Amino acid sequence: MKNRYSRRLSGIFTALLLVFTMAETAPASDNGIEGVISVSPARPGPQRMGEPDKVPVANTTFVVKQGEERVTSFTTDASGHFRVALPPGHYVVTREGPGAAIGHWQFEVDVASGKMASVNWTGDSGMR
Repeated sequence: MKNRYSRRLSGIFTALLLVFTMAETAPASDNGIEGVISVSPARPGPQRMGEPDKVPVANTTFVVKQGEERVTSFTTDASGHFRVALPPGHYVVTREGPGAAIGHWQFEVDVASGKMASVNWTGDSGMR
């Protein structure tokens, strides 16, 4: 009787440990968008030899919307890189903050189930 009780208690303990372990190690989201955002032209006037025509959009916040609903936002790093987890769907990404009304700062992206959509987008700075 005592041995049977010990086995049952051990089984319950093992099952609870397994449940808690699974809850703690939820897999990272494989859905979303990642990439680099740049801006062009980088400076007004004619293109200069040896100087890039576009530059990364560093430390800038973008809003992700689905229809009229704001889903989330993200901020690019110093090199214009970003990564944001999103459920599958169609999204519109726009720049937020100062300077957003100048130039063209909007792109659309589709996120598929189990995929990170790769974005290499260049916004229009509005400079000529």
